Amino acid sequence: MLELNSGDYRVLLEPERGGSLAAFEWAGLSILRASRPGLMSETACFPLVPFSNRIANGKFALKGQKFQLAPNAPAVDAKNPIHGYGWLSAWNVVSAGGTSAVIEHTHDGDKWPWRYRARQQVSVKHDGLSLQLHVTNLDKTAMPAGLGFHPYFPRKADTIYHGLHKGEWQVDEGCLPVDLNEMPEPQDWWNGQPVGSRGVDTVYARREGPLTLHWPDIAAKATIRPSDNLPFTVVYTPGGRDFFCVEPVSQETDAVNADSGMMTMLAPGETMSASLHIEVEAER
Repeated sequence: MLELNSGDYRVLLEPERGGSLAAFEWAGLSILRASRPGLMSETACFPLVPFSNRIANGKFALKGQKFQLAPNAPAVDAKNPIHGYGWLSAWNVVSAGGTSAVIEHTHDGDKWPWRYRARQQVSVKHDGLSLQLHVTNLDKTAMPAGLGFHPYFPRKADTIYHGLHKGEWQVDEGCLPVDLNEMPEPQDWWNGQPVGSRGVDTVYARREGPLTLHWPDIAAKATIRPSDNLPFTVVYTPGGRDFFCVEPVSQETDAVNADSGMMTMLAPGETMSASLHIEVEAER
């Protein structure tokens, strides 16, 4: 496990466990929930590569060729491949210092039909935590790609999440998209109410501006600034749990099967990049 420190910020990075963060603290307070033993999904934050969320029944077609993927995490979803393959892989340390580390993993093209290399830089400075994620197509044909970040935040009854989006996807029982509820202007779909007042596991489309989290119990506020190519936000607010997820991503769920073509097509040797910055401050 690697420890990074700068000012009030402290990060623990666990490369071999899916390239994940084990902790992110500010002024001694947990801004991400600490990792727990067990599934890869019990970490503090993990990278999403080479796609976000689910592919329906693992089936899709590309340029006349049909593909069938097996579920990659049956304990999480027994029917659909979910969150890509980076979170299920051991990452190697490329470089590490007191405030920054670079890790990577290479996929050999078995479970996902293309070979790729993923690289992640994790760094802390006086103004917060920065995550940079890259995926390079190492194969001989074009590869559909998507990126994102899957952080888990601690939740109390009065925790507030605020984000402005134009659309909210209605989903079926398997969390696959069914219908997009779209508004003329970006809005806060929680209307200022605590994040736990709505139970959702869905995607919000066409984000405008940063995302903010407020914890009145610890008088802290986090501002999340995703890169412009992460215009979607997955929000997961499970009932009866002490966490919630706000996941900036590049695509809608099952985008490889969507008419909108939200997946980025990477030519052989081409790289896609995305980033995320989280800054924390006291709030009185």
